[in-house]
Amino acid sequence: MKRRRGLAVSAVALLLVLAGCSAPVMESRPATGASGGPDVAVPNADFDDPDGDVLGWEDGYWYNESVDVDQSDGLTDAEMRAYVGRAMARVEYIRGEEFQKRVPVSVISREEYRNRSSGGSAGEPTEYDQWNDQVWEALFVTGESQSSGSAISSTRSAAVAGFYSPTDDEIKVITGTPESPTINNATLVHELVHALQDQRYDLTKAKYGGETQDAQLATDGLIEGDAKYVEQRYADRCGGAWECVATPSSSGGSGDGGGDMNLGIFLTIFQPYSDGPVYVHDLVTAEGWSAVDERFENPPESTEQIIHRTDEEPTPINYRDRAQNGWSTFEKQGEGGSDTVGEASMYVMFWYQARNAGADTIDPRSISSVDSPYDTYNYDAEPSAGWANDRLFPYQKQTSAGSQYGYVWATEWDTERDAREFQRAYRAILDAHDAEQRAANTYVVPDGQFADAFRVTRSGTRVTIVNGPTVADLDDIRPRAA
Repeated sequence: MKRRRGLAVSAVALLLVLAGCSAPVMESRPATGASGGPDVAVPNADFDDPDGDVLGWEDGYWYNESVDVDQSDGLTDAEMRAYVGRAMARVEYIRGEEFQKRVPVSVISREEYRNRSSGGSAGEPTEYDQWNDQVWEALFVTGESQSSGSAISSTRSAAVAGFYSPTDDEIKVITGTPESPTINNATLVHELVHALQDQRYDLTKAKYGGETQDAQLATDGLIEGDAKYVEQRYADRCGGAWECVATPSSSGGSGDGGGDMNLGIFLTIFQPYSDGPVYVHDLVTAEGWSAVDERFENPPESTEQIIHRTDEEPTPINYRDRAQNGWSTFEKQGEGGSDTVGEASMYVMFWYQARNAGADTIDPRSISSVDSPYDTYNYDAEPSAGWANDRLFPYQKQTSAGSQYGYVWATEWDTERDAREFQRAYRAILDAHDAEQRAANTYVVPDGQFADAFRVTRSGTRVTIVNGPTVADLDDIRPRAA
């Protein structure tokens, strides 16, 4: 996952039935439960056009006005304009904000999107690729012979139903039938919210990018949470208070992704779409939409804040590189060579290894234990809860035989109990890969995608993991303190 969003925000339509560890189900799921939150009061007697541009009216259509749109044989230009105009009015009605200008909407094929999103995944790996590969290997999501960039690209290509580009001010919807385009209601509304966000807040600002994996997911929790929340409240009205345009089941917008799907990467990418709507719902319920505006001014810093709806700030972690014998960090990558993966990514590590390797970390079925109609999956588990901060430093060494890699992962926890639980669950992952203990706190996974040496130590609320090709490399990557 790149640390910058590439100036595009998307609707992820692929949902997984994870409780029973079954195959992916590629469809949009409507929200359940009450709509919640305030709506704006909009006068629209007899659907007359207003004298000026008002909330709940866009491009000649009121939010509750009927439109003559039939997608069974694809959308004509006139149908597209009516469909988009009324959808914009409905977003205004729910969100209480006025669009400044009309939003262009076009369609592209799944193949075209796949070609666009795969840039940089072929050819020789860049320094960023080498650095990021170690981040995902540390999370036990992609192994040593796997390219994390290719896995991320393939997963996104299968999952994304549409996206809004702040640099182009345009929505592109992905469809399997671009010659006779159809658009899912949820995808259209979701991307229109992103367009509204961009017009109001300017999503190209650096503060919405996120310099680390955790910061990016946290900011996405606000941005995607806002869009998903409005999308779900819109879906609650379809078939009831509102007449909605039917989407043919064979449209291909969310059902023809194809490609390889890495469930660990998908579950990481999906976390903002799952916990974000609950985060936004709680803000709107308690304080109104002004609270969401305030968060856009000062975005959340960590996925812990999104998962637990807290303002608790990460505990600073000071780190001094002491590597020797040719080992060095990637100084130009991340924040001083490090990444912060955060609570959400740690949860995925424990879930993914429980599901795929049988690690005694968490019950993988607990992912379906949610208590809000706006939530999809549960990212709260004992081994990852209590997170206070982490910094993961990938390392490299050039030898005559080629490049070697390792990492140091410094994690900080709220309490010593939290630290011990994380350490226990992490060692359970090593056990699941038949790790052999070679010395105190030192283990070797003999073969497979994660064949390496590991040193796992705890001091108070700090758990530090050192990884390298051999046991001897561990003391070169992170010499033991005197």
